[in-house]
Amino acid sequence: MARFAGKAGIAMPEVAIYEGDANAFATGAFKNSALVAVSTGLLQGMNREEVEAVIGHEIAHVATGDMVTMTLIQGVMNTFVVFLPRAIGYVVDRIVLRNERGLGIGYYVTTLVLDIALGMLAAIIVAGFSRQREYRADRGSADLMGRPQPMMNALARLGDMAPGELPKTIQAMGIGAHRAA
Repeated sequence: MARFAGKAGIAMPEVAIYEGDANAFATGAFKNSALVAVSTGLLQGMNREEVEAVIGHEIAHVATGDMVTMTLIQGVMNTFVVFLPRAIGYVVDRIVLRNERGLGIGYYVTTLVLDIALGMLAAIIVAGFSRQREYRADRGSADLMGRPQPMMNALARLGDMAPGELPKTIQAMGIGAHRAA
């Protein structure tokens, strides 16, 4: 892992191995103070080269600051989903329907419809970005390893394995963790 961190231009992340089904993740707010964790299920189910490819994938996430970027994108999307429907609902209620007494039906209906519509649009945008960052991390692993085949083999092996869950302590944080490709 130190070799990959050096090639990626970041400090060596903390390393953790945890008990569980096949999975790996990277977390941390800064490139030079991150954690990369790999499950025992992944270590037992893959050969050394495949494990190195998965670690390269996680190092690529750390090097590009994906955990922070993903958190920021989700925050921006959430802000729009919360703010825009209420602002538009207010305009519909006060200007279009000319309601002058508190919040009326125009506000509530507009807000409900836009909450749903913008929430779905935001989820699509976040999922699209997430997929792109996974492809970049796969490419980053191939670059760190010097060839794409180990990452391709690791992805094929992961496809045959039961997906593991993140540890409960990481799930409780809610943000900043990344599951294995």
